[in-house]
Amino acid sequence: MSRTVSSWILSSARNSVVLQQKGRLYSICIPNRHKIKWKLVFSKTFLYPAGSCSLDNAFSSKKAFRHTSTEEEQFSFQLPQSQINDILRAGELSHKILDLNCKSANSVLRFESNQLASNTPIEDRRSAATCLQTRGMMFGVFDGHAGSACAQAVSERLLHYIAVSLMSRQTLEKIELAVECMKPVMPILQLHKHPTDVEYREITSQYFQNLRVYWQHLLDLDIEPGFSLEEAMICAFKRLDSDISLEVQAPQENELMRNIALQVAFSGATACVAHIDGVHLHVANAGDCRAVLGVHEEDGTWSTLPLTRDHNAFDESEIRRLKREHPRSEEKTLFVNDRLLGILMPSRAFGDVQLKWSKELQHSVLENSCDVDALNIYQYVPPNYHTPPYLTAEPEVTYHKLRGKDKFLIIASDGLWEMLSNEKVVKLVAGHLTELNVQKPQLAFEKPVNLGYMHNLLLQRKTRGIASLDQNIATHLIRHAIGDNEYGEVDQEKLAAMLALPEDLVRMYRDDITVTVVYFNSETIENYYRND
Repeated sequence: MSRTVSSWILSSARNSVVLQQKGRLYSICIPNRHKIKWKLVFSKTFLYPAGSCSLDNAFSSKKAFRHTSTEEEQFSFQLPQSQINDILRAGELSHKILDLNCKSANSVLRFESNQLASNTPIEDRRSAATCLQTRGMMFGVFDGHAGSACAQAVSERLLHYIAVSLMSRQTLEKIELAVECMKPVMPILQLHKHPTDVEYREITSQYFQNLRVYWQHLLDLDIEPGFSLEEAMICAFKRLDSDISLEVQAPQENELMRNIALQVAFSGATACVAHIDGVHLHVANAGDCRAVLGVHEEDGTWSTLPLTRDHNAFDESEIRRLKREHPRSEEKTLFVNDRLLGILMPSRAFGDVQLKWSKELQHSVLENSCDVDALNIYQYVPPNYHTPPYLTAEPEVTYHKLRGKDKFLIIASDGLWEMLSNEKVVKLVAGHLTELNVQKPQLAFEKPVNLGYMHNLLLQRKTRGIASLDQNIATHLIRHAIGDNEYGEVDQEKLAAMLALPEDLVRMYRDDITVTVVYFNSETIENYYRND
């Protein structure tokens, strides 16, 4: 990106149209595609100003550098390399699996994750956990809209709902007995969290009580041998969305908990969750997050295997599904301007009760609430709103049996996929793996090992470029997503400009980006087939 383009971005921002509604500013600037080749990212959130969750500030993590406005006198797109790296690496999370169970080696070798905010605060969330009462690991990416409240709640709760759905009746009975006797409850999940990951501690007890109601319901069903994994994931998604809807309708004396329930229900989140148990991979998706498998073919080439499809107006299956669920008289109004009812990009999501409840129920709940304007909850019923619900959180579940050539799984919010294709992402991960393997010096220590020998090894590592390479693959992907030029190479000036974009402009050029990459243990997977 040239300095001319940098200057043009700043000028266009300062000359953009500004709309004032509900005390919030919305800038509109449509770049000339001949002047700039960056992909313009339009919000997939509601077109009306639903705003951000007002409680976000209480739970937001430390914010990296960003200008707040293009009106700043000292506004500059220039950032030093060290600051670029600090911003990009702030949300890094990596975890290597230490398999202590020799009887069944884990098919997951490690995972690496990162996030980059566009919204202030970021509306994306992520989760990763090891199942303690059942088998396997779970990884989730959650893309929030109209605030972060719904994504926050779903990221805290969904993996627990899935884990409970997979438990045997005997395990559920043990947990229920422990709660009844006021004894410690054995942990359900071991969460792998970033130090800055937050949770709604004030409402954790209510979340637990509703989870308990769910496992009591499962006990009442008396289903043996229990759900299949696909059934468990579908049931968990639907039950959590139902609980989100019911919690906001229930009488609540605690004002903070009431406000959180309101904001969770009236914001929304798409979700993509992978469950990996040995060679068995299940991916549940509701919305437009995406999961893609990187496959190393026998001829040495890399291929992509998409495990999800985007649920939106561009998917013919989704259009047919919605037409089946609503009268023929609504066919032309279900999708307007490629949005559900002209409002929402994804056609499946948690929360968003504005597209699920009747008009009467919405009015009743909001009428009995406190100042909804202060919570940035916008009271709006779209035109042609006749036969709700129009939106569902029911996921589409894909099963894949892992093979030795399946090397990694990428799960990411649409902020990544809007910038990079499936093929480009897999190519970048594969190239990163190759670079790390080639550049890493062989640690064939001479005996005796002396300081001079160790110093030479460190110099080798530095000269081969390890120091300048992102160790975290998710960071590497984000760097390319926002910094690539037309040749697929990172343009440092463009990267700096994309990171320095102020809050009143950044959302026009990029979305929140969340990426989790799971690496598989090929040896474990191949041993499964040898011993089968």
